[in-house]
Amino acid sequence: MKIVTIVGARPQFVKAAMVSRAILEYNKNNDTRYEELLLHTGQHYDTNMSDIFFKSMGIPQPVWQLQCGNGTHGEMTGRMLIEIEKILQDTLPDYVLVYGDTNSTLAGALAASKLHIPVVHVEAGLRSFNKQMPEEINRILTDHMATLLCCPTFAAVGHLANEGIQQGVHHVGDVMYDAALTFGKLADNTSDILDRLDLTSKQFRLCTVHRAENTDIPERISGIVNAIKEISSHSCPTVLPLHPRTRNCLEKFGLFESLDSQEGILIIPPISFLDMVMLEKHAATILTDSGGVQKEAYFHHTPCITLRDETEWVETVEAGWNQIAGYKKENILYCLGNQPERKEIQEYGTGSASKNIIDLL
Repeated sequence: MKIVTIVGARPQFVKAAMVSRAILEYNKNNDTRYEELLLHTGQHYDTNMSDIFFKSMGIPQPVWQLQCGNGTHGEMTGRMLIEIEKILQDTLPDYVLVYGDTNSTLAGALAASKLHIPVVHVEAGLRSFNKQMPEEINRILTDHMATLLCCPTFAAVGHLANEGIQQGVHHVGDVMYDAALTFGKLADNTSDILDRLDLTSKQFRLCTVHRAENTDIPERISGIVNAIKEISSHSCPTVLPLHPRTRNCLEKFGLFESLDSQEGILIIPPISFLDMVMLEKHAATILTDSGGVQKEAYFHHTPCITLRDETEWVETVEAGWNQIAGYKKENILYCLGNQPERKEIQEYGTGSASKNIIDLL
């Protein structure tokens, strides 16, 4: 059985790494073999990803590496669609496997469905109910084209049912939990970022801001910056891995210099995935507008404050691990000072989501 796996952004490498490992394990123990061919759209490129996932995890290198990382959403998706269609016509796989909600996800699903190749969507059924987000459009359209919908939560199953999608829907658990278990151990053994930054476990905060809904609106980004300045101190610094685009926005709005010069704020360049895992595990609190980081915070049992007005991961809020603060300083400070009771989330599974997906195939 031939599978083409399409990835293009860092979180998708993490998820694909776990499913690729499950495929390798399956092939060791069964007569029916899976041939997995990896297609990297080039939406994001990070050499740390190649080193970690292809070398450390023993995963095959991508067969195809496209250069589709620049341009508008439509331009990027269109170029991907053209190139992916050519590859699928040549290889004629039994399945196309896509992850999450990026432009790579949508382009892969569109190309496959037009060629009548079954689409497997991992992380199906997630909804923010905010169609201003390109990711929301990507995930809705992909779900409506998919043949096999692998849901990480029961809420995701319910969202699909509300849209009339009930065939091929399965709750498999969360592949990111599989990854958290695996890479958490790997980070412990390989990452020295706490020593490099002179940080003490549970005596610093971690903050990531990258979404356009925050970075491109002066009122929102200034509210977040003012909150960071308020909460940061020598005894409990805030570590801020800063994406170049976020830095450009801060400089454009005249916010970078005051942030960079304040004691207790450590602005660092983007870091490797394993260094990020290490910071997530040891932070006292995480403040983020990233969907993936919200969930990783729970996996590592670190309280999270979401710098958005909604979340796809409602169960993290219901279980008390995540609070929705938005961008206003007073809301962020309130959430930091008023931590709810917390409980475990069972529906993410036990670390076997990747195996469950392969068993379904």
